[in-house]
Amino acid sequence: MLACAQKKETGRPAHKLVWSDEFNYTGLPDSTKWSYDTGGHGWGNNEKQYYTQKKPENASVENGVLTITAVKENVGGANYTSARLLSKNKGDWKYGRVEIRAKMPKGRGLWPAIWMLPTDWQYGDWPVSGEIDIMEHVGYLPDSIFGTVHTGAYNHSIGTHKGARTFRSDLSDAFHVYILDWDENGIKIFIDEELYFTYANEKKTYREWPFDQRFHLLMNIAVGGDWGGKMGIDDTVFPQAMEVDYVRVYQ
Repeated sequence: MLACAQKKETGRPAHKLVWSDEFNYTGLPDSTKWSYDTGGHGWGNNEKQYYTQKKPENASVENGVLTITAVKENVGGANYTSARLLSKNKGDWKYGRVEIRAKMPKGRGLWPAIWMLPTDWQYGDWPVSGEIDIMEHVGYLPDSIFGTVHTGAYNHSIGTHKGARTFRSDLSDAFHVYILDWDENGIKIFIDEELYFTYANEKKTYREWPFDQRFHLLMNIAVGGDWGGKMGIDDTVFPQAMEVDYVRVYQ
C-alpha cells in the first residue's frame, strides 16, 4: 500500500490535473466527488449482488486507500452486497487522461470494473451513447485485464464490441495503474504505461463515435453475472475487495 507522501504524479507535461481523489481521509467516500448506484436487480447482466449506499462494510476510506468490498450476506433479496461508486454530476469530462491506481480482488465469480458512462445520454440508451471500460477483470481469469468500448455499431450484445486483453501475474497482490487517454481522434487504454488497446475515431457517425460528449467514472465489484459468473461463484473467498490508491483526471 503506497503511503500518501510517496504518491507520485504521473501526468504527462501536456496535461493539467483537473479532478482527483487521493483518498487522504478516513470514513465514507467523499460525497462531493462520489455518489452510489444502489439496488439488486441484476444490472442488465444477471449480476447477483445488491449495491448498498453509505455502508462502510462495502465502501470506505482508510490509510490513503478506498476499499470497495463484496460481502456474502443477504440484503434486498440478493445473496451478496457490494458498492458501485460514480462521479456523475460531480466529475464529468469530455476528453482527457484518467489514471486509477488499484489492486484487484481475488476469487471466481468476482467482476470488478473501472469504467465510464455518458452523463447526458445524448444519442439514446445503451449502447448507442457509448461506454468506455478502462479496466475489467473476472476472477476466473486471474491473470487477465480487459479494456473495451461499446457503441451502437460495436457492442457485445451483437458480438461486435472492440477491446483487448493483457496479462499480469499479480493483479490481486500488487497495485497497477489503469489509464485512459481520450481525445477527438481516439481512445487508448494502458496498464502501467503499456498501451494494449486503441480505438480510433472512424469519423463516421455517432454509432461509431459517441465519445464527443461528457462521461463520468464508475468503480464497482459485481458478483456473478453473464461474464463474471460464467464459471460459477466461489463462496469461500468472501469478503473480497478492490483497493484504489488514487483517481486522477488530467486535461
